[in-house]
Amino acid sequence: MDHIKPRIDPRVLRTRELLRNAVIELLEEMDIEKISVNRIAERAGINRVTFYLHYRDIPDMLEKMADAMVEDFLQVVKEQPKLEEDGEWPLLENLLKHIADNSRFYKIILTSRQITIFTDRLFKLISGIINTRLVKRDEDNDISTTNIQREIAIWYGSSALIGTIIAWLRNDMPYTPLYLARQITLMRSQ
Repeated sequence: MDHIKPRIDPRVLRTRELLRNAVIELLEEMDIEKISVNRIAERAGINRVTFYLHYRDIPDMLEKMADAMVEDFLQVVKEQPKLEEDGEWPLLENLLKHIADNSRFYKIILTSRQITIFTDRLFKLISGIINTRLVKRDEDNDISTTNIQREIAIWYGSSALIGTIIAWLRNDMPYTPLYLARQITLMRSQ
């Protein structure tokens, strides 16, 4: 049985987009502690009551934004065709393209030291992807021969990738997603 998502009213989507953009703009200007529901609503051009129709409070809004970020990443992963021999970099390239297409959002939420929910969620997601790939590689042929624990390999791979993405964003993406994906893949193969 197919699970069909209920269609969300376009007005609801538009309001959430206005609120999301307002938070991103405010985060560019000030610390999260200084942001209030009033400021978000004012920046979005809505009233406070409308904010509360969508979110309980600012932490709830950030939580839902993090959920949406994970869904976006999973969608990019699902759209990836079956992997070939050198199939690692096309998936990574698509993820980097997604980040580049939404660079303003990702630069703010991933480079902020005040809001860790987004990097924590991304770490968990990438860890899961790496774990799945390790399992598919016949119980870690490369890792088991070097006595590296799977968990440590996952931590290292996830942290290195997220750190590279954050540095790429902080430096205003000096490399194309394709070039960066190939470079990361080359480093992993060394």
